[in-house]
Amino acid sequence: MKSVDEHLAEILATVRPLAPLELELEQALGATLAEEVVSPVPLPPFDNSAMDGYAVRAADISDVPVTLPVTDDVAAGSQELRAIGPGHAIRIMTGAPMPAGADAVVPVEWTDGGTVTVQISRPVSAGNAIRRAGEDVQAGEVVLKPGTVIGPSQLGIIAGVGRRRIWARPRPRVVVISTGAELVEPGAPLAPGQIWDSNSFTLTAAVREAGGEGFRAGSVGDDPGVLLDRLDTHLMRADAIITSGGVSMGAYEPVKEALSPLGTVRFEKVAMQPGMPQGFGVLGEDQVPIFALPGNPVSSFVSFMLFVRPALDKMRGLPADLPESVTARLTGPVRSPAGRRSFLRGVLASDGTVSPAHGQGSHQLAALASANALIVVAEDVTELPEGATVEVIRL
Repeated sequence: MKSVDEHLAEILATVRPLAPLELELEQALGATLAEEVVSPVPLPPFDNSAMDGYAVRAADISDVPVTLPVTDDVAAGSQELRAIGPGHAIRIMTGAPMPAGADAVVPVEWTDGGTVTVQISRPVSAGNAIRRAGEDVQAGEVVLKPGTVIGPSQLGIIAGVGRRRIWARPRPRVVVISTGAELVEPGAPLAPGQIWDSNSFTLTAAVREAGGEGFRAGSVGDDPGVLLDRLDTHLMRADAIITSGGVSMGAYEPVKEALSPLGTVRFEKVAMQPGMPQGFGVLGEDQVPIFALPGNPVSSFVSFMLFVRPALDKMRGLPADLPESVTARLTGPVRSPAGRRSFLRGVLASDGTVSPAHGQGSHQLAALASANALIVVAEDVTELPEGATVEVIRL
């Protein structure tokens, strides 16, 4: 059997980062920057008020209370040039440009709110409630570097420096297909011997959570020809494909039967539990990666976390490796088969302990749903007592 590390290394050696595209801002969320973003102007581009209030000369209100004549109003977005003389005030709104001669803003809460004259009850120092030009970003400053994942705040600064389009690696488009004659759509009645398809929903959601665009293509039965037709239909839209089921040693294994003759997909045993049967390779002229995961729900999800998610990271232009782990203390004993790396479901607590879930079978989806971590037990360890320190992967 291959080790977990060997299987992942083979996958990462095959998968390539997606080519950058010029994306509109509305399409860029979750993409990975492939260029530096530089501000052409200082931000803010001009001195402006941080509050609603009155622009004044600080020296004019050193002795309070004081009443000053209000000579003008200035709103946010105003393009008129204004100036203030000694002993006067200008009513100003948040974001409005500071009048020439003013060196402070008095918040409206410290005044009587007058429009002809204003009574000011508290003094301010020079610079109060003023946003200075360039205090956030200087002209020519790099605000984002290549390799940055574009989230809401990154989109904000890209728009804030005046960019409408950006060069970035897009989110990988991943098609998810479940296999098995026993599968029916959730909501449909079950006949004897049937179960509702959960894998395609779980894996599609996992793709989206990992920064990809997940497309659920439903389920197919045990006919390899039908699977090949489904794959051919989706190859043009996919950067990667995930199948679940049909990779073991049974008599009806459609994924293995359909893809093995192509010679570009290998099916092997990986020294892990759950998830020992694994398939990986490429399809079509574009060498689209395909991950053939086992059909048991826990096995397919753990396989996704260990192998597919790092591959998606690489496709996005991000560092790719096994998920990071933390250490925790077991609240109960655990067992593991010799020669396999186990990934047991558990609940990681804030006090640094982890409790093994009740129900570690690869079919027990409810136990997985209640877990927030995977307890890692090394290949050369068969049991660990309560209180032992273990590596834990957060889910």
